[in-house]
Amino acid sequence: MTQSRPLDVARRVIELERQGLEQLAHGLDADFDAVVQRLVDLKGRLICAGVGKSGHVARKIAATLASTGTPSQFVHPTEASHGDLGMITPDDAVLALSKSGETRELGDLMAYCRRFGTPLIGMTTGAQSGLAKASDHLLLIPDAPEACAETRAPTTSTTLMMALGDALAVALLEARGFTAQDFKTYHPGGALGATLATVGDLMHTGDAVPLIGDDAVMSEALIEISAKGLGCVGIISSDNKLVGMITDGDLRRHMGPQLLDLPVTEVMTRGPRTASAGTLAADALRLMTSGRVKITQLFAVEDGRPTGLLHIHDLLRAGVK
Repeated sequence: MTQSRPLDVARRVIELERQGLEQLAHGLDADFDAVVQRLVDLKGRLICAGVGKSGHVARKIAATLASTGTPSQFVHPTEASHGDLGMITPDDAVLALSKSGETRELGDLMAYCRRFGTPLIGMTTGAQSGLAKASDHLLLIPDAPEACAETRAPTTSTTLMMALGDALAVALLEARGFTAQDFKTYHPGGALGATLATVGDLMHTGDAVPLIGDDAVMSEALIEISAKGLGCVGIISSDNKLVGMITDGDLRRHMGPQLLDLPVTEVMTRGPRTASAGTLAADALRLMTSGRVKITQLFAVEDGRPTGLLHIHDLLRAGVK
């Protein structure tokens, strides 16, 4: 037997799975819409279940759903038969995954759903299987060739289940109007949490913000810059609106024997770049580093009035990239 080149094997596997995904996409119908609406209206949680490789996929689907606004958890069918059925309430629904639809371990879970009227959603290739016949809604995946043809190990089938689970999660996310701010609530840590942080989460506020009136002179501005230690000062009008900003760069450009006596309005940069407190930190970083002139401080404003100050060091400490 001639052994194939590993790269050729990899490409063959990916091509087979790609073809399976195409079949899946073209085969979706109104049943998918019905499942999404059922889950949007669901009062409880979606219980995901499966055995073997389907079980691993079910765990991932449950985790993705939970992180995108659909309360969900994984229950192993065998453990369900030994007491974990008590985790499933009348307000819940069950998503059961099985390639064949004849997984013996799902039997007790399916019977429980029938007995207590718990909605059952089946994900399977077996359109005439026991799972399909017991399901209130059916998410049918194509019976595409497994990428590992010799052993028929779950490969293409689990890819299709994973993709359909992702499609379900995103459809539910959009149906609920789930936002990046909502997503951040479930992802406070790590790089993802940093990316979803807002200017308001990271900015300096209150007395820590360097501000001075537009009737001040530079000697007063320098005292404020030194006291707050953020390398700048915001210039505000009599109605507390931000009209300008003085940074180290402005000081260098106006350096001279009369600097301390100059009005701040002669030194400040008018109309500085600003953001709102709700701006994503990643967007704020792009705003600070884009364009011909890079800046290291960014005022947050609301109705023209400064509410905080973000320094680029705050973004770096938070891991925003």
